[in-house]
Parts: sequence; C-alpha cells; structure tokens
Amino acid sequence: MKIKAKKSLGQNFLIDKNIIKKIVEVGNILPDSSVLEIGAGTGNLTEYILEKKPKKLFIIEKDERLVEKLKERFDKKIDIINKDVLKVSENLICSDRLIVYGNLPYNISTQILSKWITNDRQNNWYENYILMFQKEVADRILANTNSKNYGRLSILSNWKLDVKKILNINSSCFIPKPKVESTLLKFTPKKNYFKLKNSKNLETITRVFFNQRRKKIKKPLNQLFKKSNKIVEKLKLNLDLRPQNLSPETYYELAKEYESLRN
Repeated sequence: MKIKAKKSLGQNFLIDKNIIKKIVEVGNILPDSSVLEIGAGTGNLTEYILEKKPKKLFIIEKDERLVEKLKERFDKKIDIINKDVLKVSENLICSDRLIVYGNLPYNISTQILSKWITNDRQNNWYENYILMFQKEVADRILANTNSKNYGRLSILSNWKLDVKKILNINSSCFIPKPKVESTLLKFTPKKNYFKLKNSKNLETITRVFFNQRRKKIKKPLNQLFKKSNKIVEKLKLNLDLRPQNLSPETYYELAKEYESLRN
C-alpha cells in the first residue's frame, strides 16, 4: 500500500539513499547504542539504522497509518511509541542515553527542540541529536551575534548544546518535494553550561528582548527590571545596543539576574 504524506503533519519522506547513509553515519552507532528516531515515516532511515545493529531502536510516530506500515516492515526489530512527540517524556523511554535522529516536521521543529532544551528534568537522556530542519530554521540556530538571523533560537540552542552543521539537503531528496531546502545539524550536550534554576526565565528574557528587536535594549530592560540601572552597571551594558548585539552569555547573565529578583 502506498502511503500519501499528510500535509497537516508536515510529512516529507526522505528517499535519497546516499543522504540517508550519510545521516546514519553521523550518529556513530555501536552495538551497545540505543537509538530513538522521531517520525520514521515509511522507514527509509530506520532500515539503515538497523543495519548498524544497535542494541535497541525506539520510534516515535504519531501517524497510525505509518505505525502499521512500520510494524509490517520491521516487526519486533523496533519499539514503536504511537504518540505526539511533544507529549512524550523522553527520559522514560530507556535507561540508556539515546542517539536521536529526526527528520522533524517543519511545522513543529522549533517546538520540539525548545521542549528538549528547556525541560530542566531531562538533561541526561540523550547522547546527541542528529536533526533535520528547514534551512532557514537551521540558519537561525547557527547564527552568531550581530547577524540578522541571530535571535531566541540561537541563544537557546547554544546554551546547553554544541551545534555543528553537517550538510544541506536538496528538496529533490524528498517525497513530496518541499518548497525549501533542508539542513542537517548535530547537537552534542555541553559538559559545562551556564546554570539557571528555571530555563523558562531564559525564554522570558529572550522573548521580551526579541519581540522588539529593532529597539535599543533600554526598553526591554525597563520592562523586565524595576531598577534596570543596577543591572546596566553590573553587566556593563551599552544602552545604545540592540538585542542582536548582545552575546548569548549576556542573555544567560540577564536570566540569572531575573531569577534572583523573582526568588
């Protein structure tokens, strides 16, 4: 039975075998590796992951039609979780740290990544993420300070993770063919990162600043802090700067100051 991609679920099935092989190699799967694949689709990537003979392969797939197809194709070689990835507690899947692969649905890719980064209880469930994004989203994740793509996503992603671009993937490698190019990124957890009590505070800080990214930073500072002049002095901030001019580290410091005021 031929499965038609569902637009509502942002499905685009990867069919280029050379690209699939490259993606699998990035994870460096060993015989004692446990692997999680997000949105396995018709199982093209799954097949190549299984060739590496991992200890376990878990799959999160929301579409029941595809779950049936995957069960037919791979039977007991895989463990399928038929749920929305945004509603899964990944740290309960397996006691091993997981190598995570995902050709993420474009419509929720940033939500998935943000969920993983900001879940303060789930730090140690993964070994790395090998994830595919719309190229425009990947550019935002990779963006540096002072660039037009730099913003909330860059700051959040680089907080706990080292991010590496692997390759761009042409739209012709998918069925149906998306209107945009994709980019594969590898995320590795940082051994040391700036500690915050609650990651939601970093989300709040970056949202307030980048909701008015063309304004000078004085306005969002006054919105967030009653005595913003003390914060300006302590962090040696230049009030003529705009949100895209501040480094990620400055936002982590601001989030820490915001936390200390709220406690």
